[in-house]
Amino acid sequence: MSADHLAAATPTTAMVLAAGLGLRMRPLTADRPKALVEVGGRTLVDRMLDRLAEVGIAKAIVNVHAFADLLEAHLARRRDLEIIISEERERLLETGGALKKARALLGDEPILVANIDSLWLDGRTPAMASLLAAWDGEVMDDLLLLAPLERAQGFDGPGDFFRAADGRLSHRGDAPAAPLAYMGVQMLDPTIIDAWPEGAYSIFPRWMELQVRGRLHGVVMDGRWMHVGDPSARDAAERTLAATS
Repeated sequence: MSADHLAAATPTTAMVLAAGLGLRMRPLTADRPKALVEVGGRTLVDRMLDRLAEVGIAKAIVNVHAFADLLEAHLARRRDLEIIISEERERLLETGGALKKARALLGDEPILVANIDSLWLDGRTPAMASLLAAWDGEVMDDLLLLAPLERAQGFDGPGDFFRAADGRLSHRGDAPAAPLAYMGVQMLDPTIIDAWPEGAYSIFPRWMELQVRGRLHGVVMDGRWMHVGDPSARDAAERTLAATS
């Protein structure tokens, strides 16, 4: 890799994972994909694309599956960044498989990868700025944006990761709890995808491979994260946004 590739970078390309069935979000997803569920009058996918555009993303690859035509038509109205559709109509590929299928569209420079069900209020340091500033391709291949459980809303899990002083991550494993949750945004070197298999699979096993090699890192946001995974969490996120507007 070149020195420029390894250095701190400002990505211009992102992958937005928007193909999910949104089963937990029913009945709000009875007639639309989860990406088009609205929070405070704006769709989840637009809220994430807004965040990406704010940090200089010029091209967003968006995968589609459920209600694909509806989502494509909606995305065609965006004019502030280029939208490229990654087609998954015939088969839902999950996170790892989606990135593999879209590999040719991602380029070779570091990219952002984002879920659509993540909203947040920035703290003293904007979360995306923290992520970009922490990137160091000499020591990491994937950098996850994390939220402390005490500043997470709509997330009822036991936490995902422990973080070492140098930023390396260890998954909770058999531990009953971990202090940090992955909040749906990561920055990665897309060239690592070249070795991934074809097919439908989660990105989680790839993370565990990187963890063993010490190449999975994380940065902790200092704001408030809202996971919008079901209708009650959507309603709670709307209340939080309304209270801070």
